[in-house]
Amino acid sequence: MLLCIDVGNTQTVVGLFEGSDLVDHWRISTVHERTHDELALMIHQFLGFHGFEVEERLGGVAISSGVPVVTAALRHMTRRYFGFEALVLEPGVRTGMPILIDNPKEVGADRIANAVAAYELYGGPCIAVDFGTATTVDAVSAKGEYLGGAIAPGIQISMDALVERAAALRKVELVAPRNVIGKSTVEAIQSGAVHGFTGAVDHLVDLFTEQLGESTVVATGGLGYLLTPISRTIQHHEPWLTLQGLRIVWNRNR
Repeated sequence: MLLCIDVGNTQTVVGLFEGSDLVDHWRISTVHERTHDELALMIHQFLGFHGFEVEERLGGVAISSGVPVVTAALRHMTRRYFGFEALVLEPGVRTGMPILIDNPKEVGADRIANAVAAYELYGGPCIAVDFGTATTVDAVSAKGEYLGGAIAPGIQISMDALVERAAALRKVELVAPRNVIGKSTVEAIQSGAVHGFTGAVDHLVDLFTEQLGESTVVATGGLGYLLTPISRTIQHHEPWLTLQGLRIVWNRNR
């Protein structure tokens, strides 16, 4: 079995694969101060829900991370508690996808994992949209080359900034509003967030498609489920796209 861990700035997603099947998954807050021992305890508890001993079944750990201190803790955890080295998606790791940008070392590991999985699932050209701490839109050519992308502020951090800077506004539940033309302040904020960000992504996808040609558009990330039904351009919602990308990269490096 393979454990895949995607460490974001806000949340960490953990997935357990048996072959190509995702048998379970968990989402936890990313806490920089967690030690490797604490991480090991959490993961052992998660895996224990399946009723098997980790040491007997786990064959690998694959990690993508944008938080270096957590990356280090996960490396240490894997080495100490599982007895082997983790595969960390970083420069030098074989992905099977040429990275055609000015400095390939700059690209976030999660973005590469998304691109690899989107191409594996749907072929190219394709566009991967990730609604995470940042909203990222990434392009893959028909030949399976990573071409680059766009990064925008994420929906949740934009909402947090709005509430922090505007004294008369308060936090609201991030759901689709009943009316696009909000009939209350709450609805107006929800409309701006949900429809505004969806419109921004649709516009970026339109611009990408002008260069790529007709493309398959795949969405992932914590809020992908909310914006995909509203989007004009997103065709598929793959909530565990990054984990699937990690699984594919791990297999290519075995």
